[in-house]
Parts: sequence; structure tokens; C-alpha cells
Amino acid sequence: QVQLVESGGGLVQPGGSLRLSCTPSRNDLNIINMGWYRQVPGADRALVAVVLSDGKIMYADSVKGRFTSSRDNTKNTLSLQMNSLRPEDTAVYYCNAYIELGGKATEYWGRGTQVTVSS
Repeated sequence: QVQLVESGGGLVQPGGSLRLSCTPSRNDLNIINMGWYRQVPGADRALVAVVLSDGKIMYADSVKGRFTSSRDNTKNTLSLQMNSLRPEDTAVYYCNAYIELGGKATEYWGRGTQVTVSS
């Protein structure tokens, strides 16, 4: 059983910064892709950023230039540095990973962390 644990959410004023982290419950995993999604009430989860297995990072257009995601391959941890936050960034942020176990790639989700941008 694998769990993804997010941390770092909270309340921040517009223009402020937050840093999210995602830590798997095991560090002996073969993680293929790892990324962040966010969800607001009444909407589907939307991609924020994803770090691919070849190291390429893809961002949603709405966060380009403001958010930076990075992955520590030695610890299999993922972070999301969010700068210049806007009220529309308010959402529950979820860590996502495709992990190879027993020759099969399985998708895992964290439980989410709330980010609220408000004055």
C-alpha cells in the first residue's frame, strides 16, 4: 500500500507565496510521473503541473511563470512553489503519481491540501 501525503497548504493573501510538498509513504518506489492537480467545488480536478519521467515539467497555462514544481529523485518527493498567488488559485491541491509496482503502473492520489488565497 502506498500513500501520498501533501503538506504546506493554508491561507495566504493575494500576491503571497506558499510551498506544497508531497511525500510518498515509501521511498523504494519506481515513480514514473508525479504531479499536482487542483479542484474547486463543482469542477473536475485540473492539472497544475506534472514532472515526467524524463525530467520535463509541464504547467497549466494559468500558472506558468508563477508556479514551479520540482522533484527530488533520491527521496521521491515533489514540491510546488507557488508565487504571486491569486484568489482564483484557491482550491484543494492534490498530489498525483503513477507508480510501478509488480510490473504494473498504478495511479495514486493524496488526500489533498487546502490552499485559500484571500485578503
